[in-house]
Amino acid sequence: MTTRYLEVRLPVAEDPLRLMARLVRGTGYDQYVVYEGPAEWSLAGRPLATVRLSGPEPAPLRTVAERLARVPVSDWRAYGWAAFELAAALAGAGRPTGPLLHLIVPGDEIRADGGSVLIRSTSPEHLDRLAALVSAGQDPQAAPTERGDRIALALEDTGNFRAAVAAAVAELHGGGPLDKVILSRRLDVPAPVDLVATYLAGRRANTPARSFLLDLGGVQAAGFSPETVAEVTREGLVISRPLAGTRARTGSQAEDARLRAELLRDPKEIHEHAISVKLALEELAAVCHTTGVSEYLNVLDRGSVQHLASVVTGRLRPGLGPWDAFAALFPAVTATGIPKAPAYPVIRALEGRPRGLYGGAVLTCDADGTLDAALVLRSVFRQDGRCWLQAGAGIVRQSRSEREHEETCEKLRSVAEHLVPAADGD
Repeated sequence: MTTRYLEVRLPVAEDPLRLMARLVRGTGYDQYVVYEGPAEWSLAGRPLATVRLSGPEPAPLRTVAERLARVPVSDWRAYGWAAFELAAALAGAGRPTGPLLHLIVPGDEIRADGGSVLIRSTSPEHLDRLAALVSAGQDPQAAPTERGDRIALALEDTGNFRAAVAAAVAELHGGGPLDKVILSRRLDVPAPVDLVATYLAGRRANTPARSFLLDLGGVQAAGFSPETVAEVTREGLVISRPLAGTRARTGSQAEDARLRAELLRDPKEIHEHAISVKLALEELAAVCHTTGVSEYLNVLDRGSVQHLASVVTGRLRPGLGPWDAFAALFPAVTATGIPKAPAYPVIRALEGRPRGLYGGAVLTCDADGTLDAALVLRSVFRQDGRCWLQAGAGIVRQSRSEREHEETCEKLRSVAEHLVPAADGD
């Protein structure tokens, strides 16, 4: 039996970021996802249906589409994440273990566009409670306190990242198929973190394409994604926005302009970007017709760095849907390598552990065929009693270990400077 959401829309002038942080505190959901999309912010909680993948399955994302089609509520939107290791299952490479994808269709959902709030719930009691919580935000005393204290974190690598870069460069010069590989390093956070307050502080300071805050499937994370992996409209338009090529943002307008000009004439960075765009086009061509590049070699500010950016588009072929587009583009070329398949074993060997959510995606998918997937970078993670940051750099034949290490530090600052310590007893 199919049910429908009960809905109420309220006029609300509260800042959506502050609203989302306040509602996460107030609702007390043990599983939730906050997602900042292109036009609205959403909070999903109280799972009504769950879709999980772990280990290899044939055509795994077709399986996801089939499971979502059986959800017993109309007009649903699913929220969740895909781990980087889902890539191996999609490519038929190896036998990935552990959770690969975790989606929920929520029983409760709140969507804010900056002028009004749509509340949806399958329960009349929950709808009334959520409406009261949203309305309470009109009282300035209800706003979450934005604390100024931060966790100090040294960004210098004390492990083997430079050596890993050197090994990757040697691999690239070895005559194999690889033209590029993205290597990352982890940075442990030594003190307990208040993820909600960190999300609030970090989003104020960042300029992401998307942002998210979640506690789902044993993973907690707050992130400020610089780019999308895939955007699919209900009409079947597919958009991917690869970023590759990086310079710091310093806070000085003159210095940032100098670095921007340097970025735009750096042969290594332009080569890295161009081959990323080429692969994104090839991937779209596998599921789309009329592919093209609508924007090329722009520079976008993303928190503590600026990136070369392009926009690649295509139109889905008849009979294909959003999960076909996601499967073609995931994981993002800017978090893996070129070609992707031979990059996976190199990444695993040189990084020494699974990535999990890092380099994967946080996403939403609607019953009407819309999909929006954010690349998981510039994030703080908490799982199994550990908390860490992670950042990477694209390695090509011209790469130098010191510069790639410096690039990871530049990216880490987008999150590291906004880590709010947990209050006593939190």
